[in-house]
Amino acid sequence: MIKVMLIDDEQEIRRLLHRMVEKQPDYQVVAECGSFAEAVADFARYRPDVAFVDIDLNGEDGLNCARVLTELEPKLKVIFATAHSEYMANAFEIYAFDYLVKPFNMDRLARTLDRIRSTLPEGGNHGVTVMPEDGEAEKSASPEKVSRSEHYRGKLLIRGKDQTYFLDMEEILFIERTEGSTNIVAATEQYKTSISLSDLEARLDADRFMRCHKSYIVNLSRITRIEPYGRWTYVVKFRDCEMSALMTARSYEEVRKLFS
Repeated sequence: MIKVMLIDDEQEIRRLLHRMVEKQPDYQVVAECGSFAEAVADFARYRPDVAFVDIDLNGEDGLNCARVLTELEPKLKVIFATAHSEYMANAFEIYAFDYLVKPFNMDRLARTLDRIRSTLPEGGNHGVTVMPEDGEAEKSASPEKVSRSEHYRGKLLIRGKDQTYFLDMEEILFIERTEGSTNIVAATEQYKTSISLSDLEARLDADRFMRCHKSYIVNLSRITRIEPYGRWTYVVKFRDCEMSALMTARSYEEVRKLFS
């Protein structure tokens, strides 16, 4: 099932959205929230795939609420459902999947949910990073420091607590910032680190790697396809990897020009 969270300070609106969403196949409303604080707490508890967010949460900023949730999970699909049409441009700056204006049109909402369903793997659990099994724990020990000499012979040097890893930069598919840490996804392994994306971006080969989204750096040579993902965002796929990255429309245009 595709898990949905409703964030609106009006109970009647939440009830209406609840009915409309659960009329669609494969969708389940797992949480309803009326405030910013409730939304953050319930998001951590239920890990929804989709969040409907009102712009005005009884005086609190729904845009900022959505921004916090997408920092926790960049692949969360945010749909703004609001009476305030004037904030549409601001909403898409934080990669909103869609923007619905009250009163809601059932056909429009159904089309949006159909598009979401087509972008997600069967069964939900979207955007959850799958790390190696217990037997592979040694490979995924949390790195603590990235060396300044990572360009030496095309290697990225990562020092962990008990050992040092030498990653071939060419083997890195992409790097993502999620849940307060950075995940380096290589061809066969993953490594978590506290190093920021900006730090890593400065250390990587700019001809090969692109900061394509606030939460992603991709290896351009390892991309196999790019697909639409909402109005202003694309999803990036890699060979022999079930995980994917996100790319802004602006970065997509840069890639198109680069390879044309």
